[in-house]
Order: sequence, then structure tokens, then C-alpha cells
Amino acid sequence: MVGGVGRRLGGLSGRGLVVGYDLVQDALDKVKIIQYRLCTAQSRQKSYADYKIRDVAFMVRERVLLRVSPLKAVMRFGKKVKLNPRFIRPFEILDRVGDVSYRLPLPPSLSAVHPIFHVSMLQNYHGEPFHVLDFSTVQLDKDLSYEEEPIAILDRQVR
Repeated sequence: MVGGVGRRLGGLSGRGLVVGYDLVQDALDKVKIIQYRLCTAQSRQKSYADYKIRDVAFMVRERVLLRVSPLKAVMRFGKKVKLNPRFIRPFEILDRVGDVSYRLPLPPSLSAVHPIFHVSMLQNYHGEPFHVLDFSTVQLDKDLSYEEEPIAILDRQVR
């Protein structure tokens, strides 16, 4: 009986172990390929994210523009969102609150908005008034968005 068990195991150990070893090697090779492809995808995604990161820091008393955005759902009369004014008047930075946040002196008409803003909401002011929105004529919400209203119909076309 003891010899019979040994013969059965001996028969499996020769060819069966080689097949099992080949399966394990194939699985390990596929795992290495998957790990390599995941690393490639991660580095590609990191490069996309790094491209958008702005390493910006402002000094106290520097003048910056505050970003506002029109409501995306309001697209009347074919007016393009990318041509709309996106910034309101230049503000002077009062102080730096954190690594990426700054306090601005807001006028009383914007008292509903919190005065601390992330660096992504600010842009350097270079003295170019054509891209600055006059916020006294626009009603801004708490999230610094506003609803566009058409002033006049400039052209009409029948199709």
C-alpha cells in the first residue's frame, strides 16, 4: 500500500508539476504585464493632471481678479459662454489664509459671498479693463454665478 501511494504521487510529480509550474509562470507573466500597463496609465493620467496645475502664489496687497461664471444652462440666442466676461473688478489681497487661499475685501453688495477664495478663483490683474465685468449691473449668487439676459436681438434668420 505504501508503494502504491508513492507510485501515484510519483506519476503526478513528473508531468503534473511541470504543467502546474507552467500555469503559475503564465499567471505571473500576465500579472507583470498588467502591472506595467497600470503604471503606464497612471503616469499618463498624472501628466494630464500636472498640466492643469498652476503653481501660483500671490503677495499681500497684490491686485487680483475674481472669477465668476455664467450659468451653463442659460444659452439664449446663440451667445457663446467662452466670450462672456469671467472676472469682476480687481481686488487687493488682504492676507493669505492658508497655502492656497486668500482673503479679499468684498464690497457690501457681495456680502452674501464668503471673502476667502481658493487660488484657482483668482487671476493676476494687469490693468486690462476690457475683460472685467461690472458687477454692479449683474446680480451674483452665493456661488459667484449669474444669469445672462439678452439685451437685444441683433440678427434673425428663417430657415
